[in-house]
Amino acid sequence: MTLLKAHRISFWTIVFWIIMALGLTATVIRFTQGLGAATHLSDKFPWGFWIGFDVLCGVGLAAGGFVVAAAVYIFNLDYYKPILRPAVLTAFLGYVLVMVALFFDLGRPWQFWHPMVMWNPHSVMFEVFWCVMFYTTVLALEFSPLVFERFKLEKPQKVLHAIIVPLVILGVILSSLHQSSLGSLYLIVPEKVYPLWYSSNLPYLFFLTAIAVGPAMVTIESFLSSRAFKREIELPILAKLGKVTAVALSVYLVLKIEDIVNDNLWSYVFTFNLEGSLYWAEIILGAVVPIILLSYKKTSSNKKGLFYSALFVVLGFILNRMNLSVTSIEHYTGAHYFPSWMEISITLMIVAVGFAAFRMAVKYLPVFPEEKKSDEPLSKTFDVVEFIDGKHAQTAVLN
Repeated sequence: MTLLKAHRISFWTIVFWIIMALGLTATVIRFTQGLGAATHLSDKFPWGFWIGFDVLCGVGLAAGGFVVAAAVYIFNLDYYKPILRPAVLTAFLGYVLVMVALFFDLGRPWQFWHPMVMWNPHSVMFEVFWCVMFYTTVLALEFSPLVFERFKLEKPQKVLHAIIVPLVILGVILSSLHQSSLGSLYLIVPEKVYPLWYSSNLPYLFFLTAIAVGPAMVTIESFLSSRAFKREIELPILAKLGKVTAVALSVYLVLKIEDIVNDNLWSYVFTFNLEGSLYWAEIILGAVVPIILLSYKKTSSNKKGLFYSALFVVLGFILNRMNLSVTSIEHYTGAHYFPSWMEISITLMIVAVGFAAFRMAVKYLPVFPEEKKSDEPLSKTFDVVEFIDGKHAQTAVLN
């Protein structure tokens, strides 16, 4: 009986291997028969699910790394340190998987190196390519102390410690550049983007949504990690991150309203066709609802409240990116596009690999700080929440 229990396969393990089997099958078809056989893309609609979700969403969802790293190393907000390593790990894995996803979308993936030697400095995509490549390198260096610590390599640790601040500053600059430049891609095609999503503020809107969704992803990662690895969730820190998300979303909402007023888009806003309905969905679910939830202390200081708020932010973010890259372009081209099962299965495979890689990293590397022993004085367990007003710190945690 004990032997049977030891070999019992969990539901999520079965799901993982089914996803992997479908994804690998689709991968073989993609690289042996080409994009036409594996996708529903066409000359009319050349950018689909892999660009809209894997790249535009993937890069934004990995923004928590530069937000938390900047808070710790540039602004000296040390109370964010307990979530720094998992945030950097999530960002590093996110960017690596974005680059993997690009190999599937490139018509000739073996020529990925061309932008390194065939320069086109007038192209926004050229700038995005170099920023993403350099920022992934920066994330690898920020992540490397976990490996050095695991294998007790003290000299490389000292070198990284000496250069970590300029390294983080470089990472913030690179991340800010390409987060906004992804929005600039659509500035050059104003006639092809549905008016509700076209704006001269697109670079700022992309940057603001990245600032908002990055901490939300850190919250989701912390919540899921606490359940998977039986850890305490960093509630006071995540509550503080929730305020960052609420502020970024508020500024974003003001800019969206400004676009509607300045460009006189009221007729589009109140036309409840597919585009209008999806626009309202992303605004209400992705901005209004989380701002309200995060403004109430009862939800913002509760782990489930923070988790559901973060889910709404992520949902709204994905809706926004997919609406811009698919819905608005689809309206212009008149071509009906829905991703094939192979496009979806490859994306799910990439996401599943990310979860598996995170789990392996947590298992073998010191990603999370060591838990406090339960017999230590209660006051010591509140060291991480010193940023809360002193006399209310303990009450905030217990609530």
